[in-house]
Amino acid sequence: MYRFVTVTLLALFATSSFAATCEEQAADKKLAGAKTSFLKKCNTDAVSGGCTAQADEKKLAGAARNSFLKKCETDGKAAHAAAGCEVQAAEKKLAGAAKNSFVKKCVTDAGMQ
Repeated sequence: MYRFVTVTLLALFATSSFAATCEEQAADKKLAGAKTSFLKKCNTDAVSGGCTAQADEKKLAGAARNSFLKKCETDGKAAHAAAGCEVQAAEKKLAGAAKNSFVKKCVTDAGMQ
């Protein structure tokens, strides 16, 4: 359990650092209308790469590897969405129940896209 929590926290921090890197890459490329699409793909690739490394570390193969990768990528996207929603709530200066409600709705909306 401790290892799982550690790996999850590391993935969350790595994802947030990849998000900053993706933002920098988008700024360097001076993307106009394609910025949102680029950021979405960049962040997905960042999560996917971390999951592949974890699967390699665990020496998974076949169906077990595919199942692990699918779950890991889904969890990574959810964590990334939650982090983004927390940032948006902070920008809007929400607190208490309003913040919790906003973050919950934001994460739900992000999962449907």
